Amino acid sequence: MNLSEVTERISRKLEAKGAQPDRQKIESRLRRLVEEFGVNVAEAERTVTGDLAREYKVTGVGGTSTELRPISEIVPGEWVTVEGKIIALTPSLSPSIAQSGIVADSSGAIRFVTWTRANAPAMEYGHWYRIESAVVDEYKGAPNLKIHSGTTISRMEKDIPLLPSITPIAELKPGVGSVRAKVVQDWEVSHERMLQTGLLGDETGTIKFVIWNDDGKEKLDLDAVYNIFYATVDEYNGRLSLTLNTAMYITDEGDIEVGRSETDAQGALVHIAPGSGLIKRCPVEGCNRTLSRQNYCPVHEIQPNFRYDLRLKAVLDDGIRARNVLMQRELVERLAGITLAEAVSIAESNPLGMDEIFYRIRNAVLGRYYTCSGSEFGGRLLASSCTPVAFKPEELAALLNRAGGEPA
Repeated sequence: MNLSEVTERISRKLEAKGAQPDRQKIESRLRRLVEEFGVNVAEAERTVTGDLAREYKVTGVGGTSTELRPISEIVPGEWVTVEGKIIALTPSLSPSIAQSGIVADSSGAIRFVTWTRANAPAMEYGHWYRIESAVVDEYKGAPNLKIHSGTTISRMEKDIPLLPSITPIAELKPGVGSVRAKVVQDWEVSHERMLQTGLLGDETGTIKFVIWNDDGKEKLDLDAVYNIFYATVDEYNGRLSLTLNTAMYITDEGDIEVGRSETDAQGALVHIAPGSGLIKRCPVEGCNRTLSRQNYCPVHEIQPNFRYDLRLKAVLDDGIRARNVLMQRELVERLAGITLAEAVSIAESNPLGMDEIFYRIRNAVLGRYYTCSGSEFGGRLLASSCTPVAFKPEELAALLNRAGGEPA
C-alpha cells in the first residue's frame, strides 16, 4: 500500500472534523512505524490516526484501542496499552536508547526500550506507569516493548504488591522469568566483566546463569537454593541462559532434588588444549579463577598462597561432530591414572615443572576412545563421567570385510 495514499486518507478524516493536519508530519510518522519498527501498514494507519486524534482533540476517526492489556498476553506485532511497575533499569548501550529495563504487572513482565528521539519522560525504578500506544516487537526471540514518539507515559499514584509466579526451568521461554533453583555448579569466569557464572537447577532440569560485575550484585553460594525474581532469559544457538543483573534473589531454606538432562557422546579425544593438566587457582573465597604462571589473578592480583587443581580441556570427535569437553579433577585423576598429590610432587621436582604433567596426561588420553556423559552448554560438554571404549576385534574385522567386498 502506498504511504502517500494512507497519508491522504488520514488527513481527510481529520479535516472532516475541523482539524488542519500536517501531511508531511503524518507521512513521516507512518514511515517510521513501517520502515523502522516493521509494523504493517494497516496497524500503522490506526496508530497514527489515533495519536493525531488525541492531539487535535477530535473523536470518531478511529485509531488504536486504549484497552488495558495484561503483560503476559501481549505478543510481537501488537500496539498495546499496559500498566506496570518498573522493577529493573539497565544501563543504555547506545546513544539512540534513552532508557531500558523491565516493567511488570501481576500477570508477568517484559523488557522495554525507550528511544532517545521519542523525548519520553524517564520512568523511575519502583513506580507504576500507564504506557499507552507502545509497540511490541521481538528481540533475541523475546517480546520487547518499544516506547516511541507516539507513546504516552503517565505516572500512577499506586503501589500494588507484585507476586511473580515461579516457572519451572524446563518451561522457561526467552524474555523475563522467575525461578526457584539450586546452584549446582560454579564455573571459572571467562571474562573480567563477569562476577559469576555457573549452573542452576530445579526438579525439571538445569540452565546456565551469569551475573555481570555491577554495583550491589553479590555472588550465589554453591549448593544453596534461591528464589530468583525477574531474571532475563536469553537464547543463543537454541539454548537458554539466565542473566541475574535485573533480578532480585533471596535464599530459600529448603532443598531441591535437581533433575539432570544428561548428554552422551562417544568418540576419540583428538586434541588436548592448553590450560589442561596441573593448574593453579586463586585462593580468595568465591573466586576460583585460574592463575597465570606468575601466580597472577586478574581480579585479586598476585596470590602466593595459591591452590593446585587438575583439569582437562579436550576435543571429543566421533567423525561427524567435534565437541569441546571439560573434565574436572576427579575425572582427570581416574582417566590419566595420576592423583593431584602425585602431580604436584612430580611438578615440583621435575625440570619441566607443570608442563611435565600436561604431557603425561596428554599421552595417557590422546587418541583414545571414550563414552562421556554430562551437561552440554554453548557447544561444551561438562563431563561428569567418561568410560574408555574397549577395542572389539570382531567389529573391526566385520568392517574390513564389508569394505573389501564392495565393488570398486
